[in-house]
Amino acid sequence: MKIRKVACAGTLESSDTYVELEPCDELDITVESVVEKQFGDRIEQAVKEVLAEYGVECAKVRVIDRGALDCTIRARVETAVMRAGGED
Repeated sequence: MKIRKVACAGTLESSDTYVELEPCDELDITVESVVEKQFGDRIEQAVKEVLAEYGVECAKVRVIDRGALDCTIRARVETAVMRAGGED
């Protein structure tokens, strides 16, 4: 899937994650998290897995995590991908 436009999903509330995607020529993932030292690598891996499931190879991804569960992170990334690819 090609990222066609800027899209976001989630909130900055506690136990949630805000994900923003935009078109880019490469895959660029930035993770900011209150639990980055413990789970930063795992959060990035979850983002990469969802992107791979949708065939997204090029995108600028910004994740601001406030202690969300893995399933919430995946859902937010999936929603942002669908919105950025032109599907609502």
